Amino acid sequence: MAAERRELADLFEGLPAGAWNTPSLCGGWRVREVVAHMSTGFRLSLPATLGELVKARGSLHRMTDRVARRDAAAHPTGELSAFLRDNADHPWTPPVGGLSAALGHDVVHGLDVTVALGPLRSVPEDRLRLLLDDITPRGLKFFGADLRGVRLCAEDMDWSYGSGSPVYGAAQDLLLLAHGRRLPQGRLRGGPSSRFTHSTGR
Repeated sequence: MAAERRELADLFEGLPAGAWNTPSLCGGWRVREVVAHMSTGFRLSLPATLGELVKARGSLHRMTDRVARRDAAAHPTGELSAFLRDNADHPWTPPVGGLSAALGHDVVHGLDVTVALGPLRSVPEDRLRLLLDDITPRGLKFFGADLRGVRLCAEDMDWSYGSGSPVYGAAQDLLLLAHGRRLPQGRLRGGPSSRFTHSTGR
């Protein structure tokens, strides 16, 4: 996790100013909202988090959206990157899922940015394998990923998941599908792949 956060901080610090307003793969958020959200767990105490949850009338989705938008507007991009670097060794984990979920949070949100901006980075295979091997029906449901009738087949490592018509792609792109993301066109192949792509490029 620490290595992932430091590598992403390096990448974010090198982004041109205009890239921060690019729509990410995380619906409704630009790059700046995604990066702001990635460090929320480090910066908000438990009482502050509960206070934000009360303001959002108990909705975790509304809370995370509101806080990401607020923090993205309040902090310069250099600070948003530094939050991730300065907290690389922070022990934060999501409410469920433990260390694997914490790594997934960093990797998937990093991909929300880098895939939207172009082929900027390949996630190391050892990190990907940990996350791909941790995919479960319960997790798919949580992230709103509908993989019924589909078998995900990685083209760059020995891994597949599910049963049905094959969808081929890079392992890190298939990880995004398991987290409910839609990808730019041209990154997947196979009959059902259109289910998981944007109708127009971003």
